[in-house]
Amino acid sequence: MQTWDIRTLSIEPHQPQVLRSDSESRAIAIQLPAGEELQEHQVHERTYLLVVEGEIEGIKDGEQVTAGPGSLAHFEPNERRTVRSLSDARLLLVLAPWPGVGHPSAARTG
Repeated sequence: MQTWDIRTLSIEPHQPQVLRSDSESRAIAIQLPAGEELQEHQVHERTYLLVVEGEIEGIKDGEQVTAGPGSLAHFEPNERRTVRSLSDARLLLVLAPWPGVGHPSAARTG
């Protein structure tokens, strides 16, 4: 068993920390300073986004949702979204399956 206290990890802004990555999933901790954003993007994997600290605003198809500590969001594979921090925020992303269908690394063969 592996455990992490996401609140106490030393995570620098702009330097996501991969906590675990295997053939089934990838967990990433992110420190997003107030006023910054994960610009509109999509990933090949199903994504779960947990707000550990702070407050964020998520935008998908023009719809805005505000979320604070303990809030969990789910995004389908290839679903486009923007995430902006309203205050210093600590986030946990879980991507599954890893890598997803269409991900550039999924095409690599050993």
